[in-house]
Amino acid sequence: MAAFTFKGGIHPYEGKELSKDKPIGHIEPVGEMVYPLSQHIGAPATPIVEAGQRVLKGQKIAEANGFVSVPIYASVSGTVKSIEKRLIVTGDRVDSIIIENDGMYEEAPPMNVKPVAEMTKEDILTLIREAGIVGMGGAGFPTHVKLSPKEPDKINYVIANCSECEPYLTSDYRRMMEVPERLVAGLKIILLLFDHAKGILAVEDNKPDCIRKLKELVIDEPRISVKVVKTKYPQGSERQLIYATTKRAINSSMLPADAGCIVNNVDTICAVFSAVIEGHPLMYRVVTVTGDAINDPRNFIVPIGTNYAQLIDAAGGLKTEPEKIVSGGPMMGFALFDINVPVTKTSSALLCMTKDEVSKWKPQSCIKCGKCLDVCPSRLMPSKLADFAENGDREKFEKYYGMECVECGSCSYTCPAKRQLVQSIKYMRRSILADRKKNK
Repeated sequence: MAAFTFKGGIHPYEGKELSKDKPIGHIEPVGEMVYPLSQHIGAPATPIVEAGQRVLKGQKIAEANGFVSVPIYASVSGTVKSIEKRLIVTGDRVDSIIIENDGMYEEAPPMNVKPVAEMTKEDILTLIREAGIVGMGGAGFPTHVKLSPKEPDKINYVIANCSECEPYLTSDYRRMMEVPERLVAGLKIILLLFDHAKGILAVEDNKPDCIRKLKELVIDEPRISVKVVKTKYPQGSERQLIYATTKRAINSSMLPADAGCIVNNVDTICAVFSAVIEGHPLMYRVVTVTGDAINDPRNFIVPIGTNYAQLIDAAGGLKTEPEKIVSGGPMMGFALFDINVPVTKTSSALLCMTKDEVSKWKPQSCIKCGKCLDVCPSRLMPSKLADFAENGDREKFEKYYGMECVECGSCSYTCPAKRQLVQSIKYMRRSILADRKKNK
């Protein structure tokens, strides 16, 4: 079977066999639950509870602060202890609502819903916004904003990102294996917003069982097809997935909607189904807890606000003290110096590794081999861009299209000189973006 793909990319060790064949487990957290007000791109949510107040599971505790913002809901019942700054996976301390879990899980009434056939497009978008749904693949962009392009009639494709190309992660795979009906139904709901769009379920060819299940489910769906994409990192990157499935190209100055495409990941689409059909706000997400330092690697449905340390306990604890712990995947995740941080809407995985191989690397001078050029999915020259970044040469960095980097890390992975190319490029990109924002 032909698999769609893009130029460049790498084939790192997948590590998915550690957790992919075990059913999703459930975690019932204890003690404090921490709800950062900044869990998405855009304005942080505004608290609407106060210390000493008792709240119910599914009760709104923070309101959206503008259009590019979403509310936050309690995932347990309990008492608000405080609103204070707490540590998150990026190393920042952000304003957070602290709730003491009472273990009773008393629930607030669900959101008001009606049959989808009776809903308008505005009704669907309102429910998605009110449910607090954001992109759960990592970026955290509010989903109602993504589904509200300026010209909805020009959207031709709604792409479900089922590729899950990041090594070790298997949460989307387990979703597709256990509840594929919710994924397909969620995609059908999103397609109701776009009269001229077709749905694509883009699945990597290392998931033949998912491909079979999804093809069976959409055999009578004229607007939805399954497209098999090549197993390669970063196949799931938005730009690369759009090109692989539609042959349409976008750059850093464009949104997917500019190319007539909308892309959402599996967990996000399942959350849309849960909100629109069942009236449930976003309170849970599936997290992969894995790595060779974990006793029982697997996936869990985790209440948002749960402490990361409890994820390790639920997975049987540690075999040995890990040298490196990462929130997310090994390519684009955040290394943690403290596991006392909360699960948020964008927490995809907790990876515990017995060895920190990268810390042992000794970067050397570039040997001009060109490997970083071969693997770069954006067709850039990472070695040159890293030189410009390290020398503070912004003019040349931008001239050589440094802002087009998707920060996938393929260049660093393949570099025989062990140069930390993507780190230098990422730092320069962040600096330029910050200055552009300041000077607007």
